[in-house]
Amino acid sequence: MVNHAGSRLLADLADATSLTSAFSEALRRLGPRGTGHDPGRVEADLAAMLADGGEAIADLAVLPDQREVFGPVASTPTAWRVLAGIDEATLNALRAARATAWVSRTGPAPWH
Repeated sequence: MVNHAGSRLLADLADATSLTSAFSEALRRLGPRGTGHDPGRVEADLAAMLADGGEAIADLAVLPDQREVFGPVASTPTAWRVLAGIDEATLNALRAARATAWVSRTGPAPWH
């Protein structure tokens, strides 16, 4: 469980900077299909999985094994559905959400 603590901090940072909620808004049209998993939280979980060394969406399955650390995590098929639903307009909305979360905490983003 200690090995995953840094990954949890990434998800906490996304929450603290309002990035998770901004992603949720950008992905609103991809809302849950009975799973109850918010698409913005799915994106934060995917980021945590990548930071934890994951290389494929299927690696998301490691996080639910650490429920004490990550809480409820979407299944691999749910993550696939969210990612598959991201088109160019949604990707631009995610970029804008990221920039807004950055600016609200630090000022203008360095990549602009």
